[in-house]
Amino acid sequence: MSPLITPSELSALTGATILDVRWKLGGPPGVDSYREGHIPGAVFCDLNADLAAPAGEEGRHPLPSAEHFQEAMRRLGVSGSRTVVVYDEADSTAAARAWWTLRHFGHPDVRVLDGGLRAWTAEGLPLAEGDQETAQGDFTARPGGMPVLDADQAAELAKDGVLLDARAAERYRGEVEPIDPVAGHIPGAVSAPTGENVDPSGRFHLPDFLRERFNTLGAVPGVRVGAYCGSGVTAAHEVLALDVAGIPAALYVGSWSNWVADPARPVATG
Repeated sequence: MSPLITPSELSALTGATILDVRWKLGGPPGVDSYREGHIPGAVFCDLNADLAAPAGEEGRHPLPSAEHFQEAMRRLGVSGSRTVVVYDEADSTAAARAWWTLRHFGHPDVRVLDGGLRAWTAEGLPLAEGDQETAQGDFTARPGGMPVLDADQAAELAKDGVLLDARAAERYRGEVEPIDPVAGHIPGAVSAPTGENVDPSGRFHLPDFLRERFNTLGAVPGVRVGAYCGSGVTAAHEVLALDVAGIPAALYVGSWSNWVADPARPVATG
């Protein structure tokens, strides 16, 4: 089953829990956009508060504890027996983090609205305003559903497999670094910006297109694959695109923000 769902498929789906995961680095808060208009029945999921632990040496968006994530998902109405559909504004960058985190903690049926809210409204489908009340869910968080990497494992994978850097190419090369204190990339990593996973409307390219893209970067059958970014958000988008292409991949959740927290770790540029 594809991890993606179209607006028409979602509009015909009954009994699903829908999470609005709109988020932008540096704001404004996604909940404001949510209250102005969201998919009917959707509840707002805060990426910073619900899908990550507080920032620190582990990175800017570390993996939340199972207890914290379980409480957050139950509050949002998530149950293990019901499909969860996640969406953001358009390109699924934030929604992918929700998809990945739910899958990692054991939810069996999570779908991403391809093209996000923009695709929904483009088809003339309705919006609701304000906050949405929801019944308490019964989701039980069991970590281990998706593979993860720590810094040492990421370094090893860059040598023995394929480690994809999901950030913009200029950040990979070390030409600019607007957020983290050190510019560059993990030695041996391959540049694979997530912007190339989607078309101009924000929808994912077809599986064959994505498969060819990642094969060209070295992600071929029999080779272990992982992804990282600045803080483990856009890298989840990379893992989602790889999943659409039929290529399993691990996520370095701490990503560059964790890597550079230790000055002894090597940095490459160019």
